[in-house]
Amino acid sequence: MIFEVEQKFEVSKVDLLEQALLAMGAVIEDPVVQVDRYFTHPSRDFSNTDEAFRIRSEGDENFITYKGPKVSKTTKTRREIELPIASGSKQAARFIELIEALGFRIVRSVRKQRRRTTILWQGQSVEAALDRVDTLGTFVELELAVNSLHVENAQETIVALARKLLLSNPERRSYLEMVMEKENTSLEGPLSK
Repeated sequence: MIFEVEQKFEVSKVDLLEQALLAMGAVIEDPVVQVDRYFTHPSRDFSNTDEAFRIRSEGDENFITYKGPKVSKTTKTRREIELPIASGSKQAARFIELIEALGFRIVRSVRKQRRRTTILWQGQSVEAALDRVDTLGTFVELELAVNSLHVENAQETIVALARKLLLSNPERRSYLEMVMEKENTSLEGPLSK
């Protein structure tokens, strides 16, 4: 079972963060556009169960992702299952048609520009993403994907790297939650209506 161990921070001075990452040997990639389409479940309310189900499109590539409930108070640690699906916008639309036929409904799309890098820290290759999220601003995510035996070590690594980068006040909400709150839109699924 793979767990995503993550901390996310809002960033006001991106240039200073970039300088710190470069000083640590990071190579920051060119930006890519990601569009995440989030869905409700036909028989349970993901906003209550703290789960997420989405289709991510990045260029021609598409991925379907399930994220389980958070299991940590200090980091966003949760089970994650992500699989590639057929490439292209037509194939993404067909897959959306399929899951809507099964009763899932789209809640909202979240669009962002993402620049990735990897930082070697405490013997781990930590993935970092600098995200400029439409309507929200700029954030950095620090993440490790590990099996259940290494979750605690991964959490310690992420927290220590965040301290090194002078990042504070981790954001536990997802981009979807933040966008919905900003728009004052309910996250409730069809069972709540």
